[in-house]
Amino acid sequence: MKENLENHQNKKILIVDDEDSLRILLKRHLEFQGYEVTDANSALDALSILEKQEPDLIISDIMMPEMDGLEFCQRLRASNLGQLIPFIFLSSKGELEDRIIGLSMGADDYINKPFEMRELVAKIEAQLARSHRISLEMKRLIEESTTKIQPEAAPEPLPLTPAEARVFWEVAQGLTNKQISDRLFISPRTVQTHLSKIMRKLNLENRSQLVRYAFEHGYKPPTEEN
Repeated sequence: MKENLENHQNKKILIVDDEDSLRILLKRHLEFQGYEVTDANSALDALSILEKQEPDLIISDIMMPEMDGLEFCQRLRASNLGQLIPFIFLSSKGELEDRIIGLSMGADDYINKPFEMRELVAKIEAQLARSHRISLEMKRLIEESTTKIQPEAAPEPLPLTPAEARVFWEVAQGLTNKQISDRLFISPRTVQTHLSKIMRKLNLENRSQLVRYAFEHGYKPPTEEN
């Protein structure tokens, strides 16, 4: 148990479910496992939470009022912020077609209610491990960019404002929106606004592409002295 707590330390999970009893049960159990858990009783509340903090994984019900889990997942995947966050559906709709629809909306996994808590924890750990591998690959690309022979000609200036350029360099170093927010003393929402503009200007779709773009075009972060 002590080893689990250490492994899960600082891992943040967002639970989205309008069923209070289940949401509270999940929150208590996952906190006991060592996770830091935030919960929301609607998809709209979850979207508000995501403007302020970036979880490591999201667990969501499907059948919810105002906005169901399918639309919530679809909106999340359409944003730069939410493209890489692991997403697990919990639903009483367990037919094959329901699972296919859930996965097609961008979910990484789908668990039928009722479920065994051990299975949920195992799936959470598997998705976090996968996310960690993606993060390591991004760091590998960043390390390659520092050792790769740079072109003799200086790269074209980035078509970004100074504020956008600062966010560009932070993302290129593999930092999350929350980390960038803390480093640049701006809100996570402002970071996301800048990042959306950067992606649009550079015709990129996600953070991994931004990292690759930076080193393939010979861009280097400004030094501390600059």
